[in-house]
Amino acid sequence: MTVLEEVLASGVCAVMRKLPPEKTNDIAGALVAGGVKGLEVTLDSEQPFEVIKRLRQTYGDQAVVGAGTVLTAKQAEEAIEAGAQFIFAPILVQETIKAAKAKGIPVIPGVFTPTEAYQATEWGADLVKVFPAECVGPSFIKSVKGPLSHIGIMPTGGVDLDTIPAFIKAGASAVGAGGALLKKDLIEANDWDGLTSLAQAFVDKVAEAREK
Repeated sequence: MTVLEEVLASGVCAVMRKLPPEKTNDIAGALVAGGVKGLEVTLDSEQPFEVIKRLRQTYGDQAVVGAGTVLTAKQAEEAIEAGAQFIFAPILVQETIKAAKAKGIPVIPGVFTPTEAYQATEWGADLVKVFPAECVGPSFIKSVKGPLSHIGIMPTGGVDLDTIPAFIKAGASAVGAGGALLKKDLIEANDWDGLTSLAQAFVDKVAEAREK
């Protein structure tokens, strides 16, 4: 199974943004225990490259660790050097896609129009991230997948347990989940069992929606 296939299999990629670095191992452990296979460490977090390196060492055989909020080719290269197995970006930048593909690393840029989605794949993107997804909703994905059915789409932003079914049924390949999954109160309380249960609920929602 390829890196991308592994992320898509569970259907959920956790957006680990600005989390306490000293808790990232416990957080990742809870997510992995809940069945989440994609761990996206955003580069606007504290010590992102160190966290990526550490998570690869600890969970490299159980999950796929990548970098998010990658804005430039240089950032992509630095993240890959730290061990990132995939690159996520909130925007569409050709140089970033090229930098990742040159290293054989999957890259998923952010898009917001059908034209950007098509352009991204023409430039080599493996998948596109509709961001922020809450602004357009599942109907956007369904409409885009009509004429552009070959493009894999992952909505991120505003994805929660209530919206997952509609996004998956609309044609989303998987979802990116941030605050709704990585709840601050659970993390502050070190409630790793609670986080595992929530992660499992997200994974189950995707699986149920795929079956219907």
